[in-house]
Amino acid sequence: MKRITIISFCVLLLVLFAGCGNQGGRTLTSATGSIYECLVVIPNAPLTAEQLEQVRQAQLQTNDGSSYVEDITTLYDAVRAILGADMPCMPQKEAYFKLMQVTPALFDNMLKPTRNILWVDIDSERYTQVKPKAQREVWSTPQAVYRVQAPSADEFLTFWLEHGVEVRNWFVNQEMTRQLRFYRAATDKDIRARLNRSFACDMLVPNDYMLLMDTVLEATTTFGLTANTHVLWACNNKGSLRRDLVVYSYPYTDSETFTLSYLNAKRDEVLAPLISAGVEGSHMGTEYKVFPPELRVLTIDSTYTAEVRGLWKMKGGEAMGGPYVSHTWLDPVNARVVTAEVFVFAPGQKKRNPLRQAEAILYSREQYFEKK
Repeated sequence: MKRITIISFCVLLLVLFAGCGNQGGRTLTSATGSIYECLVVIPNAPLTAEQLEQVRQAQLQTNDGSSYVEDITTLYDAVRAILGADMPCMPQKEAYFKLMQVTPALFDNMLKPTRNILWVDIDSERYTQVKPKAQREVWSTPQAVYRVQAPSADEFLTFWLEHGVEVRNWFVNQEMTRQLRFYRAATDKDIRARLNRSFACDMLVPNDYMLLMDTVLEATTTFGLTANTHVLWACNNKGSLRRDLVVYSYPYTDSETFTLSYLNAKRDEVLAPLISAGVEGSHMGTEYKVFPPELRVLTIDSTYTAEVRGLWKMKGGEAMGGPYVSHTWLDPVNARVVTAEVFVFAPGQKKRNPLRQAEAILYSREQYFEKK
């Protein structure tokens, strides 16, 4: 009986340590919290008149998810206005991060394993200037901790108004990196081989995506589609939640290709004849009135990339829609433009997390510019 007890105890220890990481010889517990959640450790300090004027000039606003905008009255409000701001081009209000706030005095060992932590450490006796410090796997794994040491609330606020968006992007990148680490363990080799063969690139497409199409589309007069448009379409369909990946290429003929208006028009041209719904005559379109698409420039694998974020909708009788993100780049060797887009359909559900999970595929891109 004693032998069985000892064996059971050893097995329990193995199970406990299996969920832990090792950092510099230390054993780390598994992080607590969900994706795109962040704990903000910050004093409950009301803003002075001078600080309120700083916030006013920075034009910060905090949304609480309802139809009105809250006033910014505390230091935490200023943090929330950036870290918890609404994501652009979403069909409903969804913040970049779901936030929880605690004062430094209550930041104990129970909270330290939290997945994402913004730690605002204000102490005039220990610090003479603002010092930001980004760390990973401090108390748990996976974990991202961004600590800002400042001698005063004034100096922290000045730092935050100037660099808050950069800090938010850093946390987003940490979540993207974690997602890609998860994808890397199980990808669809066939789809990746097709991407390499047809588009001279590779992306970490998860193995639960199903290939729907890999072909060259014929030119049509209905939607004005030009010839020689190669399309690969894959889908992850799990009940009421669906994620799609569409990659297409076309000849590079116009120096204005990387403008928002051109990319919008090309999206409508390619996807309209490709994607339809149950109602005859319905087709994929882009929402331009409520939340017009937004463009920003990125560098992915050392390649200039135009990112467009917007809302898609079915036109012609079908009430369907959701958010999408596309990346477009130039393949100079083959004189063509390549666009990879992910879009999400999740009626009645929050869409931030599934969109971010699908979007991570786009950020995994690696180029192999070879003659095809």
